[in-house]
Amino acid sequence: MPVAVPRRSLALVYVERASRLPGAVVWTNTPTGPGTGRVLPDGCMDLLWHDGRLMVAGPDTRAYLPDGVTGPWAGIRFYPGTAPALLGVPAHELRDRRVELADLWPAAQVRRMSGRVNAAPDPASGLEELALRRAAGAEPPDPLLRQIVTALDAGRPVAATADELGVSARQLHRRSRSAFGYGPKTLARILRLHRALALARAGVSFAETAARAGYADQAHLARDVRELSGLPLGELLGRGG
Repeated sequence: MPVAVPRRSLALVYVERASRLPGAVVWTNTPTGPGTGRVLPDGCMDLLWHDGRLMVAGPDTRAYLPDGVTGPWAGIRFYPGTAPALLGVPAHELRDRRVELADLWPAAQVRRMSGRVNAAPDPASGLEELALRRAAGAEPPDPLLRQIVTALDAGRPVAATADELGVSARQLHRRSRSAFGYGPKTLARILRLHRALALARAGVSFAETAARAGYADQAHLARDVRELSGLPLGELLGRGG
């Protein structure tokens, strides 16, 4: 699964672990100096805690740069496609947005939840407990959504994915938009970015990375990385630039 890890820098201490909620990741992010993190699009949505408040991060289409926000953060990042059922809102309504949880749920309910999270041994574990309770009362995740992610993350073409899953292209687009925040072509492009970054971080040459991740060539890889992350590939990987 792709992971929306902020760009590492001396200004951030980012830690994550697997959640007890299947497929989810619990994380903390603590600024330690001037600078900013860079959160890459990954098809996921996050439940966030910051300064005692609960928020939701919708699915991004471009790198997200926190603007002048200080202090520690905690979050639980849900497996792609699973958050909308837990939050009760289609993913596309939160695309490229950070919103207060009270904008989605009744304010009194959010105040009670915020109190429990703030009273927990740490905000990250409090968020995890909140998510586990919410998931216990929700319908099980649609298995088709995980199949969509698996097929696209393996580099399967969108049309072939629809055929293999027994849905029309229009149905695939509608279900993807509701679950992931955008259509399957955009999701496939984002998943491909993470395949490429994993290869490049492992020391694979950029040319070989492009070929193995499914790009037409190295120039195609370079364009996609810059458009989605806002940085050249070498700079994104911390190799200068």
